[in-house]
Amino acid sequence: MSMVPTAANWLDLFAHFASLSLLGVGGAITTAPDMHRYLVHNNGWLNDAQFTSSIALSQAAPGPNVLFVALLGWNVGLNAGGGPSAGWLAWTLAFLGVLVTMVAIMLPSSVLTYTATRWAHRNRELRGVRAFKTGMAPIVIALLIATGWLLTGSHDHPARDWPLWLLTAVTTLIVWRTRVHLLWLIGAGAVLGALGWV
Repeated sequence: MSMVPTAANWLDLFAHFASLSLLGVGGAITTAPDMHRYLVHNNGWLNDAQFTSSIALSQAAPGPNVLFVALLGWNVGLNAGGGPSAGWLAWTLAFLGVLVTMVAIMLPSSVLTYTATRWAHRNRELRGVRAFKTGMAPIVIALLIATGWLLTGSHDHPARDWPLWLLTAVTTLIVWRTRVHLLWLIGAGAVLGALGWV
């Protein structure tokens, strides 16, 4: 890992995640492609496996969707400290990574949401407010598709990964055509994964 744990590195990490906070329309997960670019490609603070594992683990765990940001910060801090075997400094930097990334991703969007929601509620009958709400739907969908595309990048062996692609197609069809609750589909995917079928 190329990160030297300096105040400038942590400030840069904070500033980048704070700017992404304001772009996270539809949730922080929609900014995952840019987080990947920043953390993996530009700075080399994480590798592809750490990034993908952070998202997968947080999405499988109960709790808010934004937990993957905490895991990304944890891994950045742990890597900056030299890894889990490096001792208390690595663990301290891991907690600092969680704090920096979570405050950065939550604070700007929370302040903006609170302020904008109060204003929009007072002006909900304005044509511009209604148009804004309608126009945001395609943007959120496009950002979620970009995130899905990024996460499928680690499964680029169709001969080996065909069960995952089949499961994805079947799940998409079920969501589109039925009213089956998503938790049932997530549970079915977990069972298939535990059995080693996908």
